[in-house]
Amino acid sequence: MKPLNIFNNLTSVQKSLVISIFSIVLFVVSAYTSYSLFSNSRVSIGDNTLVTALPSASNAVTEDPKAPKTAECPLNGSMHTQEAKANWEKRRPLAVMIENHTEARPQSGLSSADIVYEAVAEGGITRFMGVFYCNLNDAQVGPVRSARTYFLDWLGEYDALYAHVGGANSSGPADALGQIIKYGVKDLNQFSIGFPTFWRDYQRLGHSVATEHTMYSTTAKLWDIGAKRGWTATDENGKKWADSFVPWKFKDDKAGGTTNVINVDFWQGYGDYSVKWTYDAASNTYKRENGGVPHLDFDNKQQLSAKNIVVQFERESHANDGYENNVHLLYKTTGQGDALFFQDGNVIKGKWIKNSRTSRTKYVDSKGNEVAFNRGVIWIQTVPEGSTVKY
Repeated sequence: MKPLNIFNNLTSVQKSLVISIFSIVLFVVSAYTSYSLFSNSRVSIGDNTLVTALPSASNAVTEDPKAPKTAECPLNGSMHTQEAKANWEKRRPLAVMIENHTEARPQSGLSSADIVYEAVAEGGITRFMGVFYCNLNDAQVGPVRSARTYFLDWLGEYDALYAHVGGANSSGPADALGQIIKYGVKDLNQFSIGFPTFWRDYQRLGHSVATEHTMYSTTAKLWDIGAKRGWTATDENGKKWADSFVPWKFKDDKAGGTTNVINVDFWQGYGDYSVKWTYDAASNTYKRENGGVPHLDFDNKQQLSAKNIVVQFERESHANDGYENNVHLLYKTTGQGDALFFQDGNVIKGKWIKNSRTSRTKYVDSKGNEVAFNRGVIWIQTVPEGSTVKY
């Protein structure tokens, strides 16, 4: 009997176990390979400069600053050149799990995302899912970390490629790896890809960090793997991802509000993961601080910013799946709940509405009217019901 037939005849629990064992083996091989390549590729120049042969993003293609920006990004309404549109129409959105442990900061690539989702992964430590689509440049992304079930629910709105390093796989409601198979996610798990699409850089920040904080890739490499697997703008079944996508409403800037500072606590007492947004009227954006310091993108040294900030309140619970210390979390991602929307220096009180796992989240004000976002980066923070947000 062929191996594929044997696998298909296994129960869901057995499939998860096989995938877990296979993932661990690939993880060890990938970590050893990346570390060996890194160790053998270092060259000292003078006393302080370090050059490596590790992969990196290519910035050879960027938008012409002189070309007219007449193409609207369907994800966040930002305006781009026709060259950028011709490029994005060949692919589908790419979602990448990027961690936010203090040892992982500053991260790479978040400043190039069109939309960023943020929620606690475990133990009060937040995690990001950057959604990339419209920017023409190639961005290095990372450190890439593991999948969580609630991010899959937000991912379902885009039918996007999903890049991550393993994930929660205990049998039960938080079994992200099992759900990836069940949902038919267009999966770019590092355990099934490896080097050189993914690589580990132990000295990226100029000092050693734990192995779990060292995995990187680039958007171009990930889109390339997706294309090789038949997941471009049109999948192997002839379905265009955009046919079922529902864009949000967008509007032009209208700066001038007086809500200048926003403080968001995910878990009380976890100051390293508290977020402060400061409104900059000149650019009509919000500048991000994390743990009391400006939050930068490592590769371009830009402070992370957003045109729109959404804080949505959802019921948080533990998965009770038998995992050590019961750290796996769940969020009630479907239904509806309270939300705050910050743009133009103003705050709008309203609600989030999501009817099913794959349906598009709808954001409405207190009168039930859909909120129109400013054109530009949208940052969506999911916090437990009852969390403190000061503004």
